[in-house]
Amino acid sequence: MHKTRILFICHGNICRSVMAEFVMKQLCSDAGVAERFEIDSAAVSTEEIGNDIYPPARRKLREKGVAFTGHAARQVTRADYNHYDYLLCADQSNLRWLERIIGDDPDSKVSLMMQWVDGRLINGQLVNDKMVNISDPWYTGDFEQAYRDILLSCRAILSALLRCA
Repeated sequence: MHKTRILFICHGNICRSVMAEFVMKQLCSDAGVAERFEIDSAAVSTEEIGNDIYPPARRKLREKGVAFTGHAARQVTRADYNHYDYLLCADQSNLRWLERIIGDDPDSKVSLMMQWVDGRLINGQLVNDKMVNISDPWYTGDFEQAYRDILLSCRAILSALLRCA
């Protein structure tokens, strides 16, 4: 069975993308479909490579009961584009940085995480013009809002992918 491969992407891979990785893994586990997915996260920048989850992000995951393991931030690569079915960015800045790394997106694998909220997939293509960012708690300090947006988008992504399966 082919696993659906999802890569969450943010600026440094220590807050939003890694939170999304573990939230999605938890949602898949709770739904009994964890074996159907491969889920990871990465950064568009090199600033945090090798660093663990940012402590306030870790605290928020723990507070919400989301299981997580040790983490080492890494930068997304062109090989990731070839490997993953979906590359999901936290904000529009991530989209621009990602394009510089991977080039074009001929297979329409790249989207914003929040585009999936109220979105739908038709023939594997996301149909929605919504361009909403998940705010970066590194700058805002609002890890609760980031978590709520991540949870909302991960639920929508999982729901859409399970409908298409």
